[in-house]
Amino acid sequence: MKHGSHCTINDSEDELDGQVEPYHLMEKRNLEKSILLELEREHHLKVQEEVRSKLAALEVGHQNEIQRTISAFARLQKYAESRKEIDRRLDVHFQRRIAEVLDKHLSMVQRDHEQKSQIVERRIRDDAALEEAKRKEQAIKEEKLRQERARQEAEARQKEAAKLAAETRKTAFEAAQKEAAEKEAAEKEAAKLREAAASQSSQNSQNNNAGIKVFADKYALEAESRRRALVHNQVPENIHLRKEFAKYDRQIAKSISKLMPTTDNVRSRASELIKALDGQDCPRPIACCLFANKIISIVKSRNTKDKTFGNLAFACGYVMLLVTNQVPDAMDYLLAEFNRVCIYTVPKHLHALNAQARNRDYYRLIGYQEENGQLESTESYLTYVVAYVKLYAAMIQTEIKGVRHPHGLAEGWKWLALFLNALPATTATACALHAFLKMAGFALHKKYGSQFLKILDVISRCFLPALKDQGNKMQSEAVNNLQNYLNDKIYLQEPEGQYLVQQLLSKELFM
Repeated sequence: MKHGSHCTINDSEDELDGQVEPYHLMEKRNLEKSILLELEREHHLKVQEEVRSKLAALEVGHQNEIQRTISAFARLQKYAESRKEIDRRLDVHFQRRIAEVLDKHLSMVQRDHEQKSQIVERRIRDDAALEEAKRKEQAIKEEKLRQERARQEAEARQKEAAKLAAETRKTAFEAAQKEAAEKEAAEKEAAKLREAAASQSSQNSQNNNAGIKVFADKYALEAESRRRALVHNQVPENIHLRKEFAKYDRQIAKSISKLMPTTDNVRSRASELIKALDGQDCPRPIACCLFANKIISIVKSRNTKDKTFGNLAFACGYVMLLVTNQVPDAMDYLLAEFNRVCIYTVPKHLHALNAQARNRDYYRLIGYQEENGQLESTESYLTYVVAYVKLYAAMIQTEIKGVRHPHGLAEGWKWLALFLNALPATTATACALHAFLKMAGFALHKKYGSQFLKILDVISRCFLPALKDQGNKMQSEAVNNLQNYLNDKIYLQEPEGQYLVQQLLSKELFM
C-alpha cells in the first residue's frame, strides 16, 4: 500500500510539473508576470504538500484500519474458539447426563427384572414345596395304610397261630397219656442229635475259616453284615418257591426281561416295577428282595461278553435309580444282593493261605458257581465278576437332574478308596478295579478332578507293580487293561452307551 501511495504522489508531481510552463531565465518578463508565476509556483507547491499530507494521512488511516481489521478478526477467531470449547463442554456434559440417565434406566430395568425373577423363583419354590408337601402327605397316608394292613395281617397271623397252638395243645394233651414214654425217648434222642449237629456245625465252621484271610475295611464289613441281617430278618428263606409270592416274582421278572437301553423302555420298565413294589398283597421287604434279585440276575440272563452289555448296564442303572427314588427301601436290598453275588462290590477279598484251605468250600465262598456238580472255570468266574462290578458302577454313576441318588458318586468314591486301601493286587481285584473305572471313571474324574488323578497315581505306583510280580497269563491281561486305561486316559472319554441314554432321559423325561 505504501508503494502504491508513493507512486500516486510521483504521478501527481509529474502532472503538476507538466502543467507548469517552462521557465526561461533568459526571457525577460515584467514584474507582475514574475510575481504571478512565483505565486503560482508557491500555490502549486502548497497543493503538492497538501496532497502529500492527505495521502500520508490516508495511508496512516488505511494502516490503522488494517490493524483494526486484524484485531477484530483475531477477536472473532478467539470468540469462535471459545464458543467451540463451550459447545464441546456442553456436549460432554450432555453426553454425561445422557449416560447417567441411561445407566439409571438400565439399573431400574435390571432391578425390575431381578424382582420379577425373584417372584418367579419364589413361585417355583412355593409350587415345589407344595408338591413336596402333597407327596409327603400322600406318603404318610400310604405308610399308615401299609402299617394298618401289616397290623391286620399280624393280628390275623396271631389269631391263626393261637388257634393252631390251642389245637396242638389239645391234641398233645389227649395223646400225652398214651405217648409219654415214646415222647420222652424221642426228646432224649433229639437232644443227642442236636448236640451232635451243633458239634459238627462248629467243626465245619472252624474248617471253613481256617487258612482264609479276609481283606476288607471294617466299615465295609459292618455295612455288609447290616444288609445281610436286614434280608435275613425281613425276608423268609426260599421266597421264590413260595406260592403266595409267585405272582409278584413273575411280574417283576417279566418287566426286567423286557428291559432295553432306550428312553421309552426305561421309563415303562421303571413305572411297572414301582407299581409292583407298591403292591397291596405283597410285603414291601419281599417285593424289594425279589426286585433286587431279578435286576442283578440280568448278568446271568444276558450275554455279558457282548459289547452291548455296557449299554444295558447303564439302562439298569437308570431303572435302579428311578425305582429306589420312589421306593428308598429297595436300595438296601439291592446292595445286599450285590454283596451276595460278588464280594468285590463290598469291597472284600478272601485269600486262601495254603493249598488245604483252597477247597471247594473256599471257591463257593468267593462266588464260584456250580453246574452239574462241577465248579465253573476261573475265566468264567472273572467274567461274571467284571459284569457284576460294571452293573454296580453303572448304578452309582447314574445321575438324573432333580432326582436324589441314595447311593451315588460319593459312595462310589468311598468304594474306590476302601478297595485300594484294603484289598491286595490280584487278578480278580485287578479285573474288578478295571471294570469299575471303565464304567464310573469318567463321572468320578468330572466330579473330583485332581483328587481322582491322585487315586490313579496310587494305582500306577503301588497297585500295578504289586500285580506284575505275580506273573501269570490272566494277570498279564489284567495288567495290560489297567495300564492302557491309565496311558490312554480313558477316564477322559464318556463310556460307550452312557451319553445317549443320559441325554434322552434328562431332556425328554425329567426336565
